[in-house]
Amino acid sequence: MNSAATLNALMPVTPRPDIVFTRGSGARLFDADGRSYLDWVQGWAVNSLGHAPDELVSALAQQAVQLINPGPAFYNQPALDLAAWLVAHTCFDQVFFTSSGAEANEGAIKLARKWGQLHKGGAHEIITFHNSFHGRTLATMAATGKAGWDQLFAPAMPGFVKADYNDLESVRERIGPRTVAVMLEPIQGEAGVIPAAEGFLAALRTLCDEHGLLLIVDEVQTGCGRTGTLFAHEQAGIQPDIMTLGKGIGGGVPLGALLARNSVACFAYGDQGGTYCGNPLMCAAGLAVMEKIGAPGFLAHVQAMSKLLLAGLQQISQQFGLRAARGQGLLLALDLGRDIAAEVVSAARTQGFLLNAPRPHLLRFMPPLNSTAAELDEGLTRLAAVLTEVCANQISGPKHTA
Repeated sequence: MNSAATLNALMPVTPRPDIVFTRGSGARLFDADGRSYLDWVQGWAVNSLGHAPDELVSALAQQAVQLINPGPAFYNQPALDLAAWLVAHTCFDQVFFTSSGAEANEGAIKLARKWGQLHKGGAHEIITFHNSFHGRTLATMAATGKAGWDQLFAPAMPGFVKADYNDLESVRERIGPRTVAVMLEPIQGEAGVIPAAEGFLAALRTLCDEHGLLLIVDEVQTGCGRTGTLFAHEQAGIQPDIMTLGKGIGGGVPLGALLARNSVACFAYGDQGGTYCGNPLMCAAGLAVMEKIGAPGFLAHVQAMSKLLLAGLQQISQQFGLRAARGQGLLLALDLGRDIAAEVVSAARTQGFLLNAPRPHLLRFMPPLNSTAAELDEGLTRLAAVLTEVCANQISGPKHTA
C-alpha cells in the first residue's frame, strides 16, 4: 500500500478511500492487493464499454504508433472521421472537439453568446435550471444550478438565469430582451437522475422558436447510448440547436464534443480553440466507441438490460420499503427515503461493490452499457445484502422528506 506521503502528493479535492486501483476489465476494477470490485460507477458514466475494452485498447494502440497530435491548426483523419460519424447520426452539421464535457459546455455558452451578438442585438443571457450541473469551469459553474456554487469562487460570472426544471411557465417568465438561449440536461444526473417530464423538451423547443432562442442540450452524461438511444433528446422527438457531449464519447479517455447546426455555428477564426482539441489519439478512441454503440443490436441490448435492472431495483425498493427507482437506460437511481446513502456506498465498497451517491438519500447506478444479465443480477444481489446490513444499523436514521 502506498504511504500517506505518497497519497498526499495529490491535491485533496475529494475524499478518497485508501484504495489504489491498478487494473480494470469490463465491469470490474482490481486494486493493488488484487481484490476485485464490481464497478457500477464506471468513472461517473465515462466507461461506456467498461474498463479496457478491446475496441478502445486497439484503437489507441494503432493510432499511437501513427500520429498522436499534429496540433489543432491542421486536419487529421480520425477527427474528420469522428466528426463525420456524429454529423451523420444527429441533426447537427458541425463539430468542435474538446477534452471534457465542461469544456464542451463552455464552448456552447461562447457560441450562444456569439450568435446573440450577431443575430439578436447582443442578447447573452442563458436560462438554465435549479439543481442542474454543467461543469467546473467558472462559466459552467455559473450556469450550474447547484446550491451554493455561485459563492464558491465569487464573484460568479453573470448572464445566467435559473428556472425550475419541468416547469414551462417558470422558463417563460424568465425570458427577456437579453435572453439568447435555454440550456438543460435531458436528465439531471447530479441532482439525482431527474428526467425531463413527458412533453417538457418539446414544449421548450416550441417556446424557444416562438421567442427566437437557441435550445442547448447538455448530453454529457445522457448521451452516447447511456439512456438507451444514441442521445436522450431523440426520445422527445426534438432537434436542438446545440448539443454537448463528454464522458461516454471517449469510453474512458478525455474527449468531449460541441455540436451545432449550420444556422448557429458562427465562430470566426480565433474564437475557439485548444491545444489538444480534436487530437487524433482521442478521436480514434471516440470513433471506436461510437461505432460500437451504434452497431446493430447494441442499443436494443442497453434497453433490455435497463428493464432488467429497473425491475430488480423496484423489487428491492418493495423489499426494503424504499421509494421508486427512476431513470432511463443504464442511468438509474434509487431513492432510499432516508439519508443513509453514504453508509450504503461505504459498506458496499468493503464488500467489493462500487456505488455512487449524488445525494444523501439516493444511489445512482451507471454500469457499463454492455453489462450482461449475470453482472446485473450479481449487482442486485450485492445491493440487497448491503441494504440488509445498513438498514439493520439505521432503523432510527433521519427520514428524507424532499
